[in-house]
Amino acid sequence: MSQTDTPTLLDSVTVPVEQGRAIPDAATRETIGYAPVHTVADLDAAIASARAAQPAWSALGHAQRSRILNSIADEIEANAEELAVLLSREQGKPLNGPNARFEVGACAVWTRDAADTVLEPEVVFEAEDSRAEIHYDALGVVGAIGPWNWPMMISVWQIAPSLRMGNTVVVKPSEYTPLSVLALVEIFNRHLPAGVLTAVSGDREVGAALAAHPGLDKIMFTGSTATGRRIVESSAHNLARLTLELGGNDAGIVLPGTDVAAIADDLFWGCFINTGQTCAALKRLYVHDSVYDEVVDTLAGMAAAVPMGGGLDEGNVLGPLQNEKQFEIVSRLVEDARARGARVVVGGEPATDLGPLFYRATVVADIEDGASLVDEEQFGPAIPVIKYTDLDDAVRRANASQQGLGASVWSSDPDEAVEVATRLQAGTVWINQHGALNPHIPFGGTKQSGYGQEFGVAGLKAVAAPKVISR
Repeated sequence: MSQTDTPTLLDSVTVPVEQGRAIPDAATRETIGYAPVHTVADLDAAIASARAAQPAWSALGHAQRSRILNSIADEIEANAEELAVLLSREQGKPLNGPNARFEVGACAVWTRDAADTVLEPEVVFEAEDSRAEIHYDALGVVGAIGPWNWPMMISVWQIAPSLRMGNTVVVKPSEYTPLSVLALVEIFNRHLPAGVLTAVSGDREVGAALAAHPGLDKIMFTGSTATGRRIVESSAHNLARLTLELGGNDAGIVLPGTDVAAIADDLFWGCFINTGQTCAALKRLYVHDSVYDEVVDTLAGMAAAVPMGGGLDEGNVLGPLQNEKQFEIVSRLVEDARARGARVVVGGEPATDLGPLFYRATVVADIEDGASLVDEEQFGPAIPVIKYTDLDDAVRRANASQQGLGASVWSSDPDEAVEVATRLQAGTVWINQHGALNPHIPFGGTKQSGYGQEFGVAGLKAVAAPKVISR
């Protein structure tokens, strides 16, 4: 950058090559910047600063904190295009569709919702001259550990409600996507007092130290079930409160008589949003044999036609796998399905003409439970479609997973869909949609998909200390 150039957000968060770690463009693998390499000592300093800043931040009160958060939302919107371009390059998701611009817009929306959601003291008992109320105070310091698939949006889910409730926050972004989160924190810190929000960009050693740190009162984590287990073990040493949004192997069930054309778009994006790299994406699709062929053919036609390529091309809506490890997982699962005799209807191979980590949108039919592509979370652009004839059996198979983040029912009969939804074991069950989130509606998993809820009043309570006042 020359002295006459205007500094960019990328300039503000990158460090010189000799001081940082190279972060590649997800599509081209060319270096886009260098992330700082923070240490456990840096983490200790950040938590100490957060601890020192917390009393004054809490003392500002809800009204002032809400005003600041709304100003931050304005700042996000003012810098939306620059944030979206950085996110697209680092994470790989295209600018358009339910992707980079959508994610940045969601950051502003969820920040405003955290600012504006009302949380009043709750009267839980009242009789004659007795009264008991629950008030909600700040917990203290929150440690937020984010993922690489929706790095900015999920960071906001952790940061904004924590700040609103009077906590200070230390954020540890994924090693794969630190720059976009650092840029987001830069936007927040234009409006926050020193020490209230700090990002620590380090490796897994730093993440492990954060999970076990005695200076934390709350840990929020979105990521794999395996890492979530380690965080639970680490938190035993400090008894930090936990919100864990872990992996999902979400099932969808298409009922007989469903108008396939009417659900096609929502069904496709339920499977392929963010190139399938979404915890609450549809990962297993059970379809009644009366509409099975139509569903398979419809999804395959859409997958063959969907524009895929570099994220900065305005015409694309699917991008690459974000990293080599995930590319290898998707490739392995599809090859295993092929070896078992499943029918790869479309895709099923790398798109090497587009770049090293692109994998074609894939629909796999004639596959059963027991195949790795069905039983494991693929986290990529490959959907197994499983035929069923007996609805009770489909519900049983959908519930057989150890994970329970989301599920969906697809039907032209709303009452029948609701009845089936009540039988599915998941934190959220959608009808004729999958993965749609609303900042007012609580979101969280069951079974090994984690525990605790985010969003709305439930999300504010999750980052607060309840206090009963009785008289």
